[in-house]
Amino acid sequence: MSVRTIARAWGALLAAGLAVQVIVTLGPWPNSTLDGAFMETIYDGVLLGSALLCGLRAAARREERAAWGLFALGLALYAGGNIYWSLALADLDEAPFPSIADGLWLSFYPLAYVAIALLAKARMPRLGVRLWLDGVIAALTVAAISAAVVFKAVRASTGGDTAAIVTNIAYPLADMVLVGLVVGIMAAGRKRLDRTWVVLGAGLGVFAVCDSIYLFQVARETYATGTLLDIGWIAGALIVSLAAWQPARRETGPTDDVPSIILPVVLSLGSLALLVQDHGSSTETLAVALAAASMLAVICRLAVTHHQSRENLTASRRQARTDSLTGLGNRLKLLRDLELLRADDETQPHLLLLFDLDGFKSYNDSFGHPAGDALLRRLGSQLQAAISGDEMAYRMGGDEFCVLAPWDPERAPDGLIERTRAALTSDGDGFHIGASCGYARIPGEGVEASEALRVADRRLYAEKNSGRISALAQSKSVLLRAVGEWDADLSARGQTVAALAAATARALDLDADAIERVATAAELHDIGKIAIPRPLLVKPGALDADEWEFLRRHTVIGERIASGAPALVGVAKMIRSSHERWDGRGYPDALAGDDIPLGAQIVFVCDAYSAMTSERPYAAALSEAEALAELRRHSGTQFSPVVVDAFLRAVAQEQVAAGLVQR
Repeated sequence: MSVRTIARAWGALLAAGLAVQVIVTLGPWPNSTLDGAFMETIYDGVLLGSALLCGLRAAARREERAAWGLFALGLALYAGGNIYWSLALADLDEAPFPSIADGLWLSFYPLAYVAIALLAKARMPRLGVRLWLDGVIAALTVAAISAAVVFKAVRASTGGDTAAIVTNIAYPLADMVLVGLVVGIMAAGRKRLDRTWVVLGAGLGVFAVCDSIYLFQVARETYATGTLLDIGWIAGALIVSLAAWQPARRETGPTDDVPSIILPVVLSLGSLALLVQDHGSSTETLAVALAAASMLAVICRLAVTHHQSRENLTASRRQARTDSLTGLGNRLKLLRDLELLRADDETQPHLLLLFDLDGFKSYNDSFGHPAGDALLRRLGSQLQAAISGDEMAYRMGGDEFCVLAPWDPERAPDGLIERTRAALTSDGDGFHIGASCGYARIPGEGVEASEALRVADRRLYAEKNSGRISALAQSKSVLLRAVGEWDADLSARGQTVAALAAATARALDLDADAIERVATAAELHDIGKIAIPRPLLVKPGALDADEWEFLRRHTVIGERIASGAPALVGVAKMIRSSHERWDGRGYPDALAGDDIPLGAQIVFVCDAYSAMTSERPYAAALSEAEALAELRRHSGTQFSPVVVDAFLRAVAQEQVAAGLVQR
């Protein structure tokens, strides 16, 4: 039997005991045999049983064990006070006051205070300053009202020696702190409350109300035993113990709640009303002091809200103008700075430099986007370190950077351009990152921000397209020359596969750079065969297992050859995977599905089609229709379905363009 099942049964038994007390109290049999010792036993049993129910919860929930353990101990001591009163003091003509029973009853309160604080820490560990101030305001306001309503009457009617006076005052003070603490915590965590807090607040509220009524009646000498008031204490204890078993909702991470100002303002009206009343007629001094403290807490709350709002506004403005990746200014910051330059008639001329990274796309494809982000952060730091004085650096987005710097029109901008270009350069194993640059003179070549950016952008792309052969084209040209010299047929077949791959990549809506890399990988995909003995490549019969194993090394060899050129690092990975199958039965890495680079999927389909439609030593050529049918048949197993569909569309378009198919 689980602890929860036992707790439910025990709670039902305690509820039955409470029901018996209510029935006997309200029933028409004041002298019934149910009165007396038997009913006192049930009364004390409900108190002790409530303590046990809290103890069961402490045993079952380790993270809240201290909180519910303290509640269990407090309720047990409270029950002990009642038992002591019943056994030792109830029959005396004049019971001593204060007594041991009072000490046991009052010991419940400090234990409850600590338990409530521990429970709040466990359930609501990340409340902000404003929410805690809301709780303080609520606690002070409730305490002030409690002091005004109950405390004055009790204190005025209290007589006897010092110990009796202190004890009489201790009860309303303890209840006042208890209610204020609960209400304060509930106000602070109002958006995070669960049923536990609602039930716990109800139970402790019943305690406080019963104590207040009891002390008020005692002060007026109107208290009588055997009324519903007596049942209030065991009802409160039972409700507290039931709170322990309510479903908990615990915070697991930071929250972004923005607390409303409505609650502290409404609560402050209660304190303000007490202060106004005190001006007209005397109010309890403690209530006035608590109300004044509540108003001071409201002022602190408003000050904190104002301070945090200013900080948030400043941070939002800064974030809106800062690139989150590099920490440099962003495009919005640049446009604002350009507008400030335009508005200042006395500002000195400036030079706007616009940079676009060369080779970054290939780097991203080769090493992945996290590595690309790390590279951008490093280049941004280098650029920030390279500028000085009034010079400012920005990241426009993607792989574009910008520098805005004061400039002497009598001097050439070459020094500044080369200094900042060098900061955006990076070399490593298998890659080279450079930067193309365009510039605009301000105000000479651009009064408006958009105009200056347009001039710089035009010069940037003029430099990019100045007719210089790219590193990718140079590297490809050298390797293709080597393949052509070794085997002209192999080179020609690579060109055929490259044309098919480019058409398929266009059918997949890839951008121009991606199409170029896919076509290059297709043209070089068999370059590793230059390391395979020619007799093995042209063997007319079937290859044995060892020969197949040796032949399959050509993709890895091809990757190593292509990786020797930094511009071909991304292409080299496609070459390695150019014989991977969609179902994972390819080589060399047995990749499957989308784990295979898209470029390699394209090359594999195009290479298979080219091979099937060509004469081979071990198989006759198929017709185009037969080869296309084979691709369809193996789509989803050997070949990527998406790539096969794109290839079929590309072939159909080529046939239409050549007049082979009538529309």
